[in-house]
Amino acid sequence: MPAAVDGLLLALREHGTLRFEDVIQPAIEYAEGFPMSEFLSSIIASRAEAIRQMPGGTRLFLPDGAVPRPGEVFRQIDLARTLRAMVASEKAAAKKGRAAGIDAVRDFFYRGPIASAIGAASEQAGGLLRASDLAAYHARLEPSESVTYRGWEVHKVGFWSQGPVMLQTLNLLEGYHLKGMGPGSADYIHTVVEAMKLAFADRDRYYGDPDFVKVPAEALLSKAYADKRRALIDREHASLEIRPGDPADLGIAPGGQAAARGVTPPPAPPDRTPLGTTCINIVDAQGNLWSATPSGAWLPSVIAGDTGIPLSQRMQAFSLAQGHANLLAPGKLPRYTLTQKLARRLGERPTLAFSTPGLDVQDQTLLEVFLNIAEFGMTLQEAVEAPRFDSLHLEETFDQHRVAPGRLRIEGRVSPEVIAELGRRGHIIEVLGGWSHASAPTIVSIDRKTGVLSAAADPRRDRYAFAY
Repeated sequence: MPAAVDGLLLALREHGTLRFEDVIQPAIEYAEGFPMSEFLSSIIASRAEAIRQMPGGTRLFLPDGAVPRPGEVFRQIDLARTLRAMVASEKAAAKKGRAAGIDAVRDFFYRGPIASAIGAASEQAGGLLRASDLAAYHARLEPSESVTYRGWEVHKVGFWSQGPVMLQTLNLLEGYHLKGMGPGSADYIHTVVEAMKLAFADRDRYYGDPDFVKVPAEALLSKAYADKRRALIDREHASLEIRPGDPADLGIAPGGQAAARGVTPPPAPPDRTPLGTTCINIVDAQGNLWSATPSGAWLPSVIAGDTGIPLSQRMQAFSLAQGHANLLAPGKLPRYTLTQKLARRLGERPTLAFSTPGLDVQDQTLLEVFLNIAEFGMTLQEAVEAPRFDSLHLEETFDQHRVAPGRLRIEGRVSPEVIAELGRRGHIIEVLGGWSHASAPTIVSIDRKTGVLSAAADPRRDRYAFAY
């Protein structure tokens, strides 16, 4: 379901001050043309054959049948026309006020000609989406999930995403003196990874659309549950077992997958560097924070007729295993990997906003960045540049939902002695390039006492921090 438009319009209507026309104008200008980058050109080239097989793909991404070269002006004329039509619908309702104008844009998209075009394109391509589905959809505001951690309060989106994984991990790590271990030490990396394994096991057992499954949210995020689960972490040995818990009695759930010590796990999943997700984190002059992770329109995508709109592929996140909390069902939301974050010192308004692309590693990266700040006192830029690691000891959200017990990816800037010690403890190590981790967060902050605004951007990918 194309839900991002309604979510953004709802945020603008309820918490913004500008009109739709004001905020969409830069997007219209980009749609009308921008210089093709080397990065995007290389992505299109690597996916050219698949793009040609997707309805509308050649017309949009391969004008004149060729891959756009770096420096060429790339135009999305259909999308620009769609966005201008949405602006016109707002202007037609302008006399009724700002909110009415935004509502008119929403109706134009979800109940008007755009919905009709999307439904027709889906049907023609053999898809299931129809205009009536869009007409029945409406975004809603929901409370965040949160935990406290050493004087901080950390907020994430709910259990229809993987966001609470980080919250569960923080509860587990609160029982350790991480600062004393030191950043980048074998003890630190081992402890964090083993805690993440337990949280991801719960994700893969319990997380799903709360409108369809009963998620034991309160128990999963309780300190008492973390206290029981923490006892499973062996300080000297990496676990090769998939061990979801039992929130009902704060114990260990039966029936978890296991890989005995000495058994070689399956090969690592192929590298799927995320190329269709970005992250936006903003703090404004009034001290408001915004965190978002736009995603879903990956290459190749089905283009919805002449709208210029690429349709999302996130239904592949569903599981087809009977009894799975994330089992495919009509009207159900697939469990998202996208996971924004706000944090604040207890008793204050939120002071940090950050997010990242990176599929299943998103919450792992955001956890590491947060700990770099909260435990080790790093600046924002130091926190995002520090060497990173991530575990594949989880059920992969996309593709074949593979599991690679014990597998740990770690950037080569970590010392060889630390990597060797982690291997001795049983982690199955894959050493990456020094700056080659797939995630790439941005982060913004506001000092509530001085009013100073700060921002940082990860140099691993096309990320920017700027002020105006």
